[in-house]
Amino acid sequence: MKKFRKVLDGLTTSSPGGTMGSPSSGSAAGTPTAAPTPKEIDIQETLVSENFQMCKTVRHGFPCQPTALAFDPVQKILAIGSRTGGVRILGRPGVDCYCQHESGSAVLQLQFLINEGALVTACADDTLHLWNLRQRRPAVLHSLKFNRERITFCHLPFQSKWLYVGTERGNTHIVNIESFILSGYVIMWNKAIELSTKTHPGPVVHLSDCPKDEGKLLIGFESGMIVQWDLRGKKADFRICYDEAIHSAGWHHEGKQFMCSHSDGSLSMWNLRNTTKPFQVTFPHGKIQKDGRKESCKPILKVEYKTSRSSEPFVIFSGGLSYDKAGRRPTLTIMHGKAITVLEMDYPIVEFMALCETPYNNEVQEPYAVVVLLEKDLIVVDLTQSNYPVFENPYPMDIHESPVTCTAYFADCPPDIIPILYSIGAKHKKTGYSQKEWPIAGGTWTLGSNTYPEIIITGHADGSIKFWDASAITLQMLYKLKTSKAFEKPKPVEGRAADLVEEDPFAVQMVSWCPQSRIFCVVGISAHIILYRFSKYDANTQITSLEVRLQCESEDVISPSDNENNPCFSESGSHSPQTHHHHPASPGSRTPEGNKDTIPCLKVKERMVRVPPGYQAELVIQLLWVDGEPPQQITSLDINSAYGLLAFGNCNGLAVVDYLQKTILLCMSTLDLYGAADPYQRLTRSPRRNRQSTSGLTELSDNQQSIDMERSKSPTSESRENSFSRSRSSSVSSIDRDTKEAITTLQFGESYGRKNDALPNPCLWVGTSLGVVLVIPMSIPTDHEERMEEPVTMGPSGTVLMLKGSVLRFGFLDCMGSLIQSPYEVWRDLNGPEDPDRVRKRKLVHFSPSSSQDSCGEGHLAVVCSERQAKVILMPSQSVLFVHNITESSFVLRADVVSVSNSVCLACFCANGHIMTLSLPSLRPLMDVNYLPLTDMRIARTFCFTNGGQALYLSSPTEIQRITYSQEMCDNLQEMLGELFTPIETPEAQNRGFLKGFFGGNSHNFDREELFGEAAAGKASRSLAQHIPGQAGMEGMKVAASGVVGDLARARIALDERGQRLGELEDRTALMMSSAEVFSKHAHELMLKCKDKKWYQF
Repeated sequence: MKKFRKVLDGLTTSSPGGTMGSPSSGSAAGTPTAAPTPKEIDIQETLVSENFQMCKTVRHGFPCQPTALAFDPVQKILAIGSRTGGVRILGRPGVDCYCQHESGSAVLQLQFLINEGALVTACADDTLHLWNLRQRRPAVLHSLKFNRERITFCHLPFQSKWLYVGTERGNTHIVNIESFILSGYVIMWNKAIELSTKTHPGPVVHLSDCPKDEGKLLIGFESGMIVQWDLRGKKADFRICYDEAIHSAGWHHEGKQFMCSHSDGSLSMWNLRNTTKPFQVTFPHGKIQKDGRKESCKPILKVEYKTSRSSEPFVIFSGGLSYDKAGRRPTLTIMHGKAITVLEMDYPIVEFMALCETPYNNEVQEPYAVVVLLEKDLIVVDLTQSNYPVFENPYPMDIHESPVTCTAYFADCPPDIIPILYSIGAKHKKTGYSQKEWPIAGGTWTLGSNTYPEIIITGHADGSIKFWDASAITLQMLYKLKTSKAFEKPKPVEGRAADLVEEDPFAVQMVSWCPQSRIFCVVGISAHIILYRFSKYDANTQITSLEVRLQCESEDVISPSDNENNPCFSESGSHSPQTHHHHPASPGSRTPEGNKDTIPCLKVKERMVRVPPGYQAELVIQLLWVDGEPPQQITSLDINSAYGLLAFGNCNGLAVVDYLQKTILLCMSTLDLYGAADPYQRLTRSPRRNRQSTSGLTELSDNQQSIDMERSKSPTSESRENSFSRSRSSSVSSIDRDTKEAITTLQFGESYGRKNDALPNPCLWVGTSLGVVLVIPMSIPTDHEERMEEPVTMGPSGTVLMLKGSVLRFGFLDCMGSLIQSPYEVWRDLNGPEDPDRVRKRKLVHFSPSSSQDSCGEGHLAVVCSERQAKVILMPSQSVLFVHNITESSFVLRADVVSVSNSVCLACFCANGHIMTLSLPSLRPLMDVNYLPLTDMRIARTFCFTNGGQALYLSSPTEIQRITYSQEMCDNLQEMLGELFTPIETPEAQNRGFLKGFFGGNSHNFDREELFGEAAAGKASRSLAQHIPGQAGMEGMKVAASGVVGDLARARIALDERGQRLGELEDRTALMMSSAEVFSKHAHELMLKCKDKKWYQF
């Protein structure tokens, strides 16, 4: 624990006041303190570096670019591999684990060791990995790297420790799963095929053991060659040379026949009694044409042949449709008896797998569902009902339903908000799902002890907003809001304007939410803002529309006559502009013929509409086109429910709206906000037209550099998947090169607008892209009736503070170092039924900086963070107490003042991938971790911090990655995660009966160890494959194994040892009793012998 004391009388600071070559004389931060201040600040900082540790917690969403699928029928868990080397393992809701191969190579195939708590992955770098799933964080036990051959197919028989590995050369190798060492037994391609065959059979595409006899291995080659290999005799039982390429094969459970799928869209059935030709060939989707020929069909990429006791077998396959129709959707076909059902999919099929009741391949399979892995979705079809309904997916697999464009993360929300959002959202859920329970129900998960309400909000390209319950490291969708419903459908635009209009005009750029008042604000890419109120009742509403003309250039001539006579706003209401506001000049309204002018990008619905319960649009604010150019995108937003105000800005200026009175209070260019206190002393210039596109870039002239304009953009104004330009960090050293100064951050709060203020007032803190901070005091009527009728007055005060780089975030602390929350209005339902007891007036909650610090006087601390620097400033004296230069070589993308371990800190995410935390108020570095290199715009746009030491970002277009930087949460993570493996008895094999056992082959007598072990097969060539031990060996994993399995194993070992000791003790006791009996017997005999003798006879 460290104490910081600073005497503030006559305090001066030597911190750099000006940035980018500007004169420091314009900064009030470097001047001696003149206002009355506390004699001493005494803040005890409790956070130390030991309170912080970086750790990934959980990943949500659909695995990006999936490649492989596997299912454990006993444990009932599912694994999905991806092209980037990731593996997601799913069980019951709450059991969701993400693993990543260090190599990053694509996962080709997955194989569970059924009911063993292990998984084999085959990757594109020709490496096999064995993962231990008997722990909450799976780890690699062994790896085997093939050096000379490419892996194409793997097969692991149930309850076998020998893995068959097919290669591109056509060879089949055998790997011992326990030791992960190659066996000397190899099935070479030239031995498998006939000597007379002159061509190579191609890569191995299928391997499976015969259900009737495990000693027979079916090998399928790409060219159409099929071989059944006798593992004992080391020879081929039969060879089939088919004239169509093979993609997959599947056995009948009796092991007498099998089915193959081919590249011409056909299915061939083969009987082991006669393998000279197939006994059946079908083209399920091939029609006979007029000339008698079959129409050509697409390849059937996979087929599964599953038997059922009560009905005909199921034949399930993907592909095989005819080529006659272009643009047909991908399909999964289910053939059951004579019935053929074609299920159309929204995305291409990557893999599918039938889920069966038994893990034994020689029993009736009884399929009950089929899992279909699509490129962007995961669906499970119920096979037990004739209409084949899909199961309702309990995982959040639809985050990417429309591309995610922004995120927000709220920890420790009001406890009533999640149930009410869920109850509203549940009314709009889809129907028609299977009534049965979700079949992937493995693992165990319990609600942790230290959970609190958390909500994640995602904004999307189609204008939709999704609210997610993120409590206890799970994710469940609560409520969906469509912002596009506030507008008329956009009409197609032609000509030059079509190039300037956004492809997704409703795309969400940023959101602002007050959970206490339930006021919600959305900023869209078409320079529009929608304000929503929450109601539990439906209502007839008409949306109010305000139009703002905020297209002012910082180089324009500022003249008093223009300011008085040409206000830069227009509004659609009856309210007139407030005469006491100071407005800058606006460009003329004359435009070339055919160009848009003074119109918004979107048209608001003007009619009265019936809106359902939930979030209901109340107000839409839109920026207008000027001179045929679209408005600049909005770069910052803040809303305060207690004040009833909404502020937003872009690279042209700032606007403040009173959403209670539906009026525009302030509309100013950034330069005009300074008045005479401009720290750069910029000269006025003649008007100049800068042409811009909606992406935010300007055609610059007069020695202006595009890099300067790049700096004025916030990451949210970029297109969704742009590559990130690091030139944003470059400082502007010449005032002549300066173009526009964007408003980059805004914050309402109780503060001091002027140095001589004795009491805090409502203020708006404004941060710009040039590192300037302005404080704008406001006068807001306190009485309810006056607030609805009297105007709110506000005006720039001249308070200007300076930092290096673009300002990102404000935070306020009291003089005890505690975080001051923004004031808010308590939520009330305006659409509720008339009730005399209902509160009609607004109930406000204020957190005044001076309410709890009588001991240290009035005032508060302002935390200001920019791209490069953080400062802690004492208000109202504006004395800089602490300065910390965060980075010189990079720049900060996201910063926030957050609560961690019952204290507060400043958390920063830099463009070079570093995540840092700084103590408050002293700005001591507590943590600096090189966590994540910034590779694209997605991470910069979606990274956000929240309280409790948590953060999130979009790790791929379809997945949200949650992380923690709190040591306490890292310690509790094991408790919060689900168990993948649960001890379950393996189902017993069915009694096959005497006759079937006698005539059905000798599969149970097959001993693989005899054939593949080192004693019989010898050692494989060392150059063929290299064994790589995992990070934790088997013994280490046994020690590290936690949860039920580890406890049971340890208990069992302890019981065994105790029982052994008890047995040994019992044996020793019995031996002692026996020897005692012998001794007693001898003593008795001796006594009888000597009983009648006299003493002298001895």
